[in-house]
Amino acid sequence: MSTQQPPPGPGGDPDRGPGRPPDEAGLPHAPPPSGPYGAPYGNNPYGDASGAADPLAGMPPLAPLGRRLLARIIDALLIGIPVTLLLWPLAGGYDFDDRGGGGSYTHQAVVLLVYFVYEALMLSARGQTVGKMAMRIRVAMLENGAVPQGNPAWYRAAVYSLPQLVPCLGFVFWLVNVLSCTWDKPYRQCVHDKAARTVVVTAA
Repeated sequence: MSTQQPPPGPGGDPDRGPGRPPDEAGLPHAPPPSGPYGAPYGNNPYGDASGAADPLAGMPPLAPLGRRLLARIIDALLIGIPVTLLLWPLAGGYDFDDRGGGGSYTHQAVVLLVYFVYEALMLSARGQTVGKMAMRIRVAMLENGAVPQGNPAWYRAAVYSLPQLVPCLGFVFWLVNVLSCTWDKPYRQCVHDKAARTVVVTAA
């Protein structure tokens, strides 16, 4: 009495089905690993097809959102108050009944431009503004944790500040930008973080 063997696969090996080439050990290839979204690196949006590790591995924890907010408030006061005091005598005092809004817009534009340059220079130099130093947080490149020197610092500062120069729509963009870190996963990035590929982490 003989048992019937399954038909041989390519090359005469009965242990492989048709169309399944062997690996180096002579066994069928295992199916590729799959994450929850079909990618081998799971929900790591900055990994690659080889299954790169989470970029935050070995980096400090992400900064709490409350400390990020307080850092922005400190920086806004640090820039806004001196710029306003300097502009006051140059403008001959502000007309608080300025119905055309020209003086108010000019004041806001100057503050935003100064804030933009201030933030870009500080982040490029050390990854921190004065507000971030006070709150013990810093901006880091997502790729390697380095200080965002040069273009990333300027991109980040520009996306935060400059859209606010556009009347009405600029405020809407700014609001969405600053709130986006509350729902972004997994790195709590605002739009300006995504533009520069940065994250905000705690600082020693």
